[in-house]
Amino acid sequence: MAAAGLSFFKLSFLLSLLSGGSNILNNPLSETTPGLVGKFPPSCNRIECPNYELVHTGNGYEIRRYDNTVWISTEPIQDISLVDATRTAFFQLFAYIQGKNEYHQKIEMTAPVISQVSPSDGPFCESSFTVSFYVPKKNQPDPAPAKNLHIQKWKPRYVAVRQFGGFVSDSTVGQEAAALQESLKGTAWANAIEKSKEDGGVGSDSAYTVAQYNSPFEFSGRVNEIWLPFEMED
Repeated sequence: MAAAGLSFFKLSFLLSLLSGGSNILNNPLSETTPGLVGKFPPSCNRIECPNYELVHTGNGYEIRRYDNTVWISTEPIQDISLVDATRTAFFQLFAYIQGKNEYHQKIEMTAPVISQVSPSDGPFCESSFTVSFYVPKKNQPDPAPAKNLHIQKWKPRYVAVRQFGGFVSDSTVGQEAAALQESLKGTAWANAIEKSKEDGGVGSDSAYTVAQYNSPFEFSGRVNEIWLPFEMED
């Protein structure tokens, strides 16, 4: 019974997280709080998150440097909604950490859950979303393969980050991504991001990434992030 209860909690946690907390978006405590800088996600005190070095703090953004990381990812999902796409991705990813992989290996929950977004050209056209779980360090040397999922092994990279609170929704992510790009205008970081994309390097495979850290049962102190990954010479 205890194991079944834990699995049900994980199911509820991940489904609500990946669906953007849609069942509680009308709660006044769930309204987004934009422009947070440097808030440490509380969930990273409880579960494993990727390590990074804080390189620079700007006006409404920060620059981080991540070491090598490994992610288990869905194939690109075509949808008009980030919320719906991540809900679709959830079932594959949850089954994976519960042992539906080639090693029949149960894997610890981690954070953040990230969605790499390639927006469409119009408001009613499908965008492309790739949803990923961070693979714990102990599993990274030999991550379990699985049908219809693939492993992403990221080399070290820089990431421009904008934080915002509340529950992620389709109506907020585009605004937050645009706000991050606006805050970077005229900086060396913006030039590096553009060059990385033009060269087909880090960050060229998507327009931006949405990172979600919290349980749906946390109504205050929520931390979400928009990421713009890039590479530049150290």
